[in-house]
Amino acid sequence: MNSLILREASRLLVALMLVFSVFMLLRGHNEPGGGFIGGLIAAIAFALYALATDAQAVRKALRADPRVIAAVGLGLAIGSGFLALLEPAPFLTGQWTTIMDFKAGTPLPFDIGVYLVVVGSVLAIVLGIKDQQADVEDDPREPEEKSRLEDRP
Repeated sequence: MNSLILREASRLLVALMLVFSVFMLLRGHNEPGGGFIGGLIAAIAFALYALATDAQAVRKALRADPRVIAAVGLGLAIGSGFLALLEPAPFLTGQWTTIMDFKAGTPLPFDIGVYLVVVGSVLAIVLGIKDQQADVEDDPREPEEKSRLEDRP
């Protein structure tokens, strides 16, 4: 889409949505929110940016392949679950420790992992669709020939 208004407004909206997604991620342990909804909000922000610009601009902003982001998130979520096995506790049991009067635990790394999995997987789908759309628009063939080739099994 080539809209100056959308392109300029998306800069502000994407920043606000990313801040709100981190807010939802961090408040998710004790209140509604968490990694899943925070990840969806972040993915929607990047999808808006892709709609306003193109898939290459989103990839440049991400600085990593969305599949790698999802894989890192999955590793983080599973790794936080394995920490419970160091204690005689079931997999994914929350473990807590106190560091200088600050209580730290495994639910936050788990939620961050879920956040990254959701962002990576949704963006892999959105950017794949956006790339296919760009390929169809850049195809120099006549419209009748394109539709005839697309109808083949």
